Amino acid sequence: MLNNHTSRRKFIANTGKAAIATGISLTALPSLANSFNGFAANPFVQQPLPYETKALEPVIDTLTMEIHYGKHAKAYATNLADACAAEKFDTVNGKLEDLLHNISKYSPKMRNNGGGHYNHELFWQCMGPAIGAKPEGKLADAINQSFGSFDAFKTQFTDAGKNRFGSGWAWLVINADKKLVIGSTPNQDNPLMDISELKGNPLLGLDVWEHAYYLKYQNKRPDYINNWWNVVNWRFVEKRFESI
Repeated sequence: MLNNHTSRRKFIANTGKAAIATGISLTALPSLANSFNGFAANPFVQQPLPYETKALEPVIDTLTMEIHYGKHAKAYATNLADACAAEKFDTVNGKLEDLLHNISKYSPKMRNNGGGHYNHELFWQCMGPAIGAKPEGKLADAINQSFGSFDAFKTQFTDAGKNRFGSGWAWLVINADKKLVIGSTPNQDNPLMDISELKGNPLLGLDVWEHAYYLKYQNKRPDYINNWWNVVNWRFVEKRFESI
């Protein structure tokens, strides 16, 4: 809870601490070529944004991008490096996906920051300026087959983000049966984790933590999500889908 001397704006500019949730066993998943489908040479290190911080205006304002990327996401990467060193995880030869698949064996610090880093690195790539409004090709066909139509998919995904209580993420994943599934996870958990109820390889992720939208949208999360569809990088999502 915030006290009376702490402003909401100051609060969201600081990295929040994710809570711990109970988990269940991991289901075998089809694998992507690597953690981020080729865009990160070292998936344990924060990568440069693939566009300028102002590039997603007016959907996501420049100040939010600067704080989100430069403060929150940077802190997850830094804290993940610390956790890996302390818990002796080999970031040179090990894979971030493997770490997340076995996250129940590690500390809360590893869970929170491993998830936070992975989720944000994927999130930046899932967006871009002047991107096509709809998926095409095999992904479009799979969405129509799984959800009935693209509009029905958007509604279900939007609801997953709007209805996630507190902080968390909405996801489109492909599961072990190679079926498309929509769901959400709390805090910085993700569908790769063995403690997650939602299991699958993430294709598209949406950050619904307040720090992702509060400066522009205040408490209007639905407005943020509705506008966010205008900057989804469907070409990136298509490539992830086709690589499985």
